[in-house]
Amino acid sequence: MDHHFFSLLADCHLRFVGTPLAGPGATARWLYEDAPFGVLAHDGADDPRFTYANVTAQRCFEYDWAEFVGLPSRFSAEPDRREDRQRLLDAVHEKNYATGYRGQRIAKSGRRFWIEDVTMWNLVEDGALVGQAAVFPRWRDA
Repeated sequence: MDHHFFSLLADCHLRFVGTPLAGPGATARWLYEDAPFGVLAHDGADDPRFTYANVTAQRCFEYDWAEFVGLPSRFSAEPDRREDRQRLLDAVHEKNYATGYRGQRIAKSGRRFWIEDVTMWNLVEDGALVGQAAVFPRWRDA
């Protein structure tokens, strides 16, 4: 992840959620490689595609970077769970962020798991919505 994207994630998290995304001294490399929580981002398209997944998220979903980036983000949830996911996305669009979400997701292997205490926020650059990002500090098999 480049420094610009890290700044976008961190700045928008602070602006909309009101708390820092990571502790003082956190870097783009740390967030990608070492953060003990999952971080995902997708673009602002009508059918958003993932643009970022840190190593923790890659392990949870069982996709590597090349498989994750470009994948439609709706595929992170099974078809019968996508309405719940869409409600979260809509709430974030309206209020710029949402916290406390819990949702079931599916890994590449078909393993189902819960992401818990999710915070999701809009990514806004130069006044334009360019995507959304989410952090999930906890997960467990369903």
